[in-house]
Amino acid sequence: MPIPDPNLYPPFNTIRLSHTCLNVSDLAASRAFYTETLGLQVTDEDASRVYLRAMEERGHHCVILQQSDQPGTVEVMGFKTYDEDDLDKAEAYFQSKGQPTEWVKRPYQGRTLLTRDNIGIPLEFYHKMDRLPPIHQQYALYRGVKPLRIDHFNCFSPDVDASVAFYNDFGFRVTEYTEDEDSGHLWAAWMHRKGGVHDMAFTNGTGPRLHHVAFWVPTPLNIIDLLDLMATTGYVKNIERGPGRHGISNAFFLYILDPDGHRIEIYCSDYQTLDPDHEPIKWDLQDPQRQTLWGAPAPRSWFEHGTKFVGQETTEAVLKLSLIHISEPTRPY
Repeated sequence: MPIPDPNLYPPFNTIRLSHTCLNVSDLAASRAFYTETLGLQVTDEDASRVYLRAMEERGHHCVILQQSDQPGTVEVMGFKTYDEDDLDKAEAYFQSKGQPTEWVKRPYQGRTLLTRDNIGIPLEFYHKMDRLPPIHQQYALYRGVKPLRIDHFNCFSPDVDASVAFYNDFGFRVTEYTEDEDSGHLWAAWMHRKGGVHDMAFTNGTGPRLHHVAFWVPTPLNIIDLLDLMATTGYVKNIERGPGRHGISNAFFLYILDPDGHRIEIYCSDYQTLDPDHEPIKWDLQDPQRQTLWGAPAPRSWFEHGTKFVGQETTEAVLKLSLIHISEPTRPY
């Protein structure tokens, strides 16, 4: 099944991904991990939530850690629109697709539309978020892996073709994809709004589930520093995959797990996709270099482990997992 032609004039204008809310079991432990190990900055906190931003971000938060009786789940994923009118257009769009819509109040955000996509991923759209003073030159604040900004989401979808068609319809454009030659169906796809390789990616698997949230860092050396830090502060078992370089996106990467099993990718050195006529790159599913350019296989957990969305049931994937190019042993999570 060929990827759809890009919709360059979508019904509303999404600028980029913005934030996510992750449910955790021990707020203090998660706060320590995200601030002291990863290096995100606390912008506000109370007894049930911690709000965090990365070093280059002016918006109030990119991650919310929420104390929950459903730890290891995801509450919502957020996106920013170009202007206020886009929110009303988004409401009409999702209603036309048969999806529920609700105006919700969120701290530090203006009007916020809560809805979901075609496979049940909870999405929220807003235009205004409280702006904070810049801190990217306050180098005394830099800690951990020195994260500069949130970069993308990756989710397991039971039907990648359907997910790509849905997001393509409201303006996300495919940059790279992997196709199963036998069936002609998509195995995975990377889609963007902000001009990088992706704001949103979909991987074949039981879903919907969050595969990972990614943060952009200055250089690969920051990733090496993080590995040294995790290896000597009790988090060596939380190192899941990498470091390495993806064939897809060309990015240098590391995958780690937070205390509740949420997967975090540390990411740098991908490329720009600003041109509206940018041509997607197709990869062969049998080519192990799509996963890691240097050829090292991914662990089984990378294909199987994901975090569920609150209140959303999952379904098995249309395409069945092949265990080719998967390393053993698996890491605990």
